[in-house]
Amino acid sequence: MTLLDIAQILISALLIAAILLQQRGGGLSGVFGGESSVYATKRGIEKNIFIATIILATLFIGISVLRLFL
Repeated sequence: MTLLDIAQILISALLIAAILLQQRGGGLSGVFGGESSVYATKRGIEKNIFIATIILATLFIGISVLRLFL
């Protein structure tokens, strides 16, 4: 395995964890009487996880494209 293979595996595992840690946006809760049209900004750890998800996804795509050309 090359360094890029290992990096891609680690980034993919971290990306999966970051996606699973994010809170759900409500989904079908509006149908069953939950909060339906409430706008809330991301704060604290939720905002950090959201930014980390974007960074990890960008790194994953970058490494995938790099591996394609090497």
